[in-house]
Amino acid sequence: MPHHFGSIEVVTGSMFCGKTEELIRRVRRAVIAKQKVQVFKPIIDTRYAYSRVKSHSGSDVEAIPINNSKELLEKLEDDVTVVGIDEAQFFDDGIVDVASELADRGLRVIVTGLDTDFRGEPFGCMPSMIVKAERVDKLNAICMKCGEDASRTQRLVNGKPAHYNDPIVIVGAAELYEARCRRCHEVPRD
Repeated sequence: MPHHFGSIEVVTGSMFCGKTEELIRRVRRAVIAKQKVQVFKPIIDTRYAYSRVKSHSGSDVEAIPINNSKELLEKLEDDVTVVGIDEAQFFDDGIVDVASELADRGLRVIVTGLDTDFRGEPFGCMPSMIVKAERVDKLNAICMKCGEDASRTQRLVNGKPAHYNDPIVIVGAAELYEARCRRCHEVPRD
């Protein structure tokens, strides 16, 4: 069933806040409504399964792994009305234009991604995607140190906070990252 108007919905926040779980929930509801859905994920995200988007809690949905935003347009089927894009921060900046183009065509585009990197700084295309979106939901996790709401992603190296100059992108899950609140988030610079 086509939509009357296209839109971009962004679900963002720290790791372990439920972004992918929410994408899966929205995609499943679209399928129940007999809408044609395609979900895309970055090819570098191999944490759980190559051709599935899977949440930390175990929910999953079929997904097409792609290298870049151009490949999404190449693999998009003609009759699709809902497009899911998981882990958008790992894509090139062109993903924002692709999402906008799809919304302009009347498609519903659901995008998930980290709004900040482990340093607490804007991550990749996400600030631009948020600006283009009609709807933005920022989710919080639970701080692994104090139990308060967590809005930051803490990278750990041998159990200690990663240094500011460490690489931005290292794909991992609970073995490398924790959710932290503003007070407990640490990024040593010396």
